[in-house]
Order: sequence, then structure tokens, then C-alpha cells
Amino acid sequence: MRKFGLIGYPLGHSFSKTYFNEKFIKENITDCSYENFSLENLDHFIDLVQSDKELCGLNVTIPYKTSVIKFLNRVDPEANEIGAVNVIKILRNPGKTELCGYNSDVTGIYDTLLPIIERRVRNALVLGTGGGSKAVCYVLEKLMIRFDVVSREKKPGCLVYSDIDSSIINTRQLIVNTTPLGMFPNIKTRPDINYTMLNKKHILFDLVYNPEITEFLRLGAVQGCTTIGGLIMLTSQAEKSWEIWNKEDNPL
Repeated sequence: MRKFGLIGYPLGHSFSKTYFNEKFIKENITDCSYENFSLENLDHFIDLVQSDKELCGLNVTIPYKTSVIKFLNRVDPEANEIGAVNVIKILRNPGKTELCGYNSDVTGIYDTLLPIIERRVRNALVLGTGGGSKAVCYVLEKLMIRFDVVSREKKPGCLVYSDIDSSIINTRQLIVNTTPLGMFPNIKTRPDINYTMLNKKHILFDLVYNPEITEFLRLGAVQGCTTIGGLIMLTSQAEKSWEIWNKEDNPL
């Protein structure tokens, strides 16, 4: 049996286990399983890998997409440039186990944004500074969209939420939430921006997919914004993960 799974904390919001196990049934893949591994920290991450020799690959979610990199033997150049990993391929050779890191979030973000990005989208706000934010910023750079990153705390090169006034909102056509705000079970939380300043010219993209309509998206829709949830990204990055785990010309 080949085993795959998800590491992160907490994992009550995640659809990954359901997605992959339904995929295995639908596609008659009988030799694979997928489990959630809720880790309060990464202290026992290597123990997890070493304790189950059938474990072949892992997805990585909040809050470990950046901090897991130090445990990896090799990192794909794109993931290294981004500074975040959400897919780990586990290679087990006699006397040696290697962990190789990749980023499939990029594929999911491209697949979500490309159908709706128009020429009028020239500037963006990226809410949050974690691993998801790093992948979004990487894609925006490739799409030649200028962006500002917004943090809860003052950091070099970042805005803070109190900086976001009407002039900033009016000149940023795309706003992306990469934070866990609004994620199940805390569905009433949302990024701290003035939603009344939004209008039909804005596109709101939320990486959160559970619930499908977050408070961030709901309040944007009230103002006439185009809104995009995280389900397309979830599906796309999951399929890319499966490709990485099964591609024979990997590793890096």
C-alpha cells in the first residue's frame, strides 16, 4: 500500500483527505490511501517519515510551508525561489531516505487567476505573508502585476492594515487573501479592510476554500466585486501533487 497525507495544524478545515480518497475510488486506484497528520509542531516530523515505510508523499499546509524546508534534502528550484513548499516526495533507497520539496500552489494560483485576469488588472494587494502569500507573489510577478503585501505587523517592504486607505484600494484592482481568516470553524473572521471602499471594478480571490464563500468574499460581493474562492486552486494543486508523486523522472 502506498500512503500519502497532509501535515499542518489544525486540519479540521481541510478537504484534502476527502478529495484524494474520493479520487482513488473514482479512478479505481486500489493501492493508495491518504491520511491527515495533525502536527502541533515539526519536532516529530522526521519520526513520522521514518516510522511508516509505506509513506510516499505529503502535502503541507498552514503553518509549515516555509518552516518545513529545513528538513528537506532537496528543493525544486521554483519552490526554492518562492521560499515555500507544499508538496514533499519521499524517496526510499537502501540505507537512505530523501525528502524532496515542490510547490504545487503555483499551478493552482495560475489556473485560478488566468481565466479572470484582464488587461485592467495592473496592481494588487496580497493580504498575508505566509507560504501561500509567497506563491501568490511569485505568480503575480510572472504575470507582471505590481503588488503590495499587507502584514498584521510592521515588516520591511510590507504595508500594515492601517495603511490601506481609499487611494490604495482604488488603485488595486485585485485583492488576494492568503491568511486563514474566515476558515472553518472561524467563519466570521475576515481581513481588516474597509469593504465599503470596494466596488465592481475589484476582483477578490480567497485562498480559503472551506467555507466556499468566506466573509471576505461575501462582503466583497455586497459591493459588486467579482469573487473567487479557493476550490479551483485546491483541485488544481492537488492534481499537480499527484503528478509530482508519480512522475518517474523526479527527483530534482
